[in-house]
Amino acid sequence: MPLDAPPTTKSPAKPEIVASVCPHDCPSACALEVERIDAHTIGRVRGAKDNDYIAGVICAKVARYAERVHHPDRLTTPLLRVGPKGSDQFREISWDEALDRVADGFTEAVARHGPTTVWPYFFAGTMGLVNREGINRFRHVMGYSRQDANICTTVVRTGWIAGAGEVRGTDPREMAEADLLIMWGGNPVSTQVNVMTHVSRARKQRGAYFVVVDPYRSPTAEVADEHVMVRPGTDGAVACAMMHVLFRDGYADRGYLARYAEGTAALEEHLEIRTPEWAEAISGVPAAQIERLAKRYGETDRAFIRLGYGFARSRNGPMQVHAVASLPVVGGKWRHRGGGALWKVDGLYGLDLSLIQGTDVMDPDIRVLDMSRIGPVLTYEDDVVRAGPPVTAMLVQNTNPAAVAPDTGRVLKGFNRDDLFLVVHEQFLTETARHADIVLPATTFLEHADIYTAGGHPHLEVCDAVIEPRGDCWSNHKLLNALTRKLGGDHPACHMTEAELIDATLRRSGYPGFAEMVRKRWLDVSASWEDMHFLNGFPTASGRFQFAADWPAIGPLGEGVPALPDHVDIIDRATAEKPYRMVTAPARNYLNTSFTETPTSRKREGRPTVLVHPDTAAALGFGDGDRVRLGNEKGSVLLHARLFDGVQPTTVIVESVHPNAAFEEGVGINLLTSADSPPPAGGAVFHDTAVWMTKG
Repeated sequence: MPLDAPPTTKSPAKPEIVASVCPHDCPSACALEVERIDAHTIGRVRGAKDNDYIAGVICAKVARYAERVHHPDRLTTPLLRVGPKGSDQFREISWDEALDRVADGFTEAVARHGPTTVWPYFFAGTMGLVNREGINRFRHVMGYSRQDANICTTVVRTGWIAGAGEVRGTDPREMAEADLLIMWGGNPVSTQVNVMTHVSRARKQRGAYFVVVDPYRSPTAEVADEHVMVRPGTDGAVACAMMHVLFRDGYADRGYLARYAEGTAALEEHLEIRTPEWAEAISGVPAAQIERLAKRYGETDRAFIRLGYGFARSRNGPMQVHAVASLPVVGGKWRHRGGGALWKVDGLYGLDLSLIQGTDVMDPDIRVLDMSRIGPVLTYEDDVVRAGPPVTAMLVQNTNPAAVAPDTGRVLKGFNRDDLFLVVHEQFLTETARHADIVLPATTFLEHADIYTAGGHPHLEVCDAVIEPRGDCWSNHKLLNALTRKLGGDHPACHMTEAELIDATLRRSGYPGFAEMVRKRWLDVSASWEDMHFLNGFPTASGRFQFAADWPAIGPLGEGVPALPDHVDIIDRATAEKPYRMVTAPARNYLNTSFTETPTSRKREGRPTVLVHPDTAAALGFGDGDRVRLGNEKGSVLLHARLFDGVQPTTVIVESVHPNAAFEEGVGINLLTSADSPPPAGGAVFHDTAVWMTKG
């Protein structure tokens, strides 16, 4: 039987259709319709047609989710490591033995070093709030080290709030009503396919012009009307030059600025020398193209900028986001339907997560460890951990840091420490799980209930389990409650089922309860049109958009960062020794390591490759398909070259995240990425890497 077929000998003529929600790390949190063949088996997964954002469209990765749920390699029973760390040598044990061993390991670590030696570590393998955020309740109850969960959104979030004050913006469904759409620093064809539904509507119904600003001709740029091919880390220069043109040529909306912006005069003076020619020298984007785009933007009322994540994953990422977010203010685009900008709509939900997260028992004096710096933390090179006890015990849920975290060399060095007791709760034996002492089998989203907020649309979604858990798999919620009690801790949420905890959270947040929300499937929580467009004022101290960002007030690393929008040159610049800038953009069939186990994704992605401009390859003496070595001070990796003229000659693209084992030498591309913390508040800088390149 092929792996993409559900394991059943006889399917009913018409499977039951059951509602669910995609849990994966994507702003769409798609409302789903799942074919339930029986209590243990699913068939096809589709998007909900009656959801006016999803509109029946989901990515191919989730459409074939039966491959993952019914994969023969899924973990179904607890495992004890019996071989070296990093191997696949484990033996099965019972849940009772597993819980005893975990509790003993954590208790022994605490006895030696105190509670903060234990570091529960998580991220967004599920976006369901109960099964994602419950690990924080566990840490707060037990007094373990806290986590700065910054690896994905912190850099872009700080840039957005620096000007706008809160994470919301134009309703994403208004993209269909725009006449000019600019996708800045994102690739939704691969990473957020629903965006393209609304872009397509605008193009078909209104003749909208679609622009993509990106370092390479991504699948989204391939279908755009115009591609602005920017050097990595220089988007702020392009945005500033566009604003220069808006002021210079009379496109700045003076009436809007007088009412809704603060610092306009200083900004206009600051931008006088930031011409398109200045930006061309920095970004590689032709000055004439910047002029044309700025003119088109200035002349189009219904101009919608959709900000992605990619251009923020740089040491100057927050400053770049702030510069781009300033454009619709200078142009007064917020005044128009189909105009304005959007990154996410997080500020709309108003959920009280205190019961899920256990914030009522949080000790604010307990240290906070930076998840993006897990490598330096585990190798005792991070300043915060050096000021206290080492991390000697971890519980990892919802993430695979051995592959996805920056500075893989240090991460693996840390995981290989003999004195680190590592517990991993997972669905597959990932690279991280292979380093664990105890591996615990986890449910998929179809096997438990949860509540979801979305970044890309304003729907609050709740769903129940679709099928029974596979084998002896436990949900995160069940494990965390059992382990808390086993260790002598307690909290009211520890005595609730997932449904009960969701119900209590919804009701204390002013929403209908669990049963009603499951029937409704979703609830549109968008604010009024005026509030979504900030026409009642921006949620800042002055009620106006802030052109001069107060970076020190946003984060501890903000001192000395220029306040006004600019190209802030703190990136890992190309040098004679490292002449190329590398971007590790998400691969279409992987996006993250959740899909690297499934056979169709593996087949479609193939081997790791580096996209190289033909002129660069010719100068270095290699051709299409040749082995190439990329490296920097952290090490080097071998890949195969694919010649591609959709990049600037000094830019290379490695679409990721392939498993470490997919690389010839067993370590993936994040060996080369840095765990440096960008100002003002930290985060990850995956797309800010200078490398050398030679024929392999």
